[in-house]
Amino acid sequence: MTVCRGCCCGTTAKHPGVDHAAQLARLRAKLAGVAQLRLSDCLDVCEYSNVVVINPSPAGRSAGARPVWLGFVLDDGAVDDITAWVGAGGPGIADPPATVDLYAFKPSRRVARTVER
Repeated sequence: MTVCRGCCCGTTAKHPGVDHAAQLARLRAKLAGVAQLRLSDCLDVCEYSNVVVINPSPAGRSAGARPVWLGFVLDDGAVDDITAWVGAGGPGIADPPATVDLYAFKPSRRVARTVER
């Protein structure tokens, strides 16, 4: 999972009511031993902040899954739903909860290439 933190995502200037440090700690705790968490300074999709990208596991990629981009990840419920999905296998392995579909968006190909390697 790649988490955008820097330009807009993760800043109190854009989202003053969100405890960004606590959100990051929650993600780390819930993904420990399940998935690797990477931080990006800016994913260039500021209009969707806070952004996370879920990369499929090797098995998920073999099943045809592509990275899933999620925006507006601003509350504990979103973090819980996303991490539960990743814990169940993530893209290509487990169906996402309906709430995760609400956060999904498709970035431009230029932007997607920065993370989808």
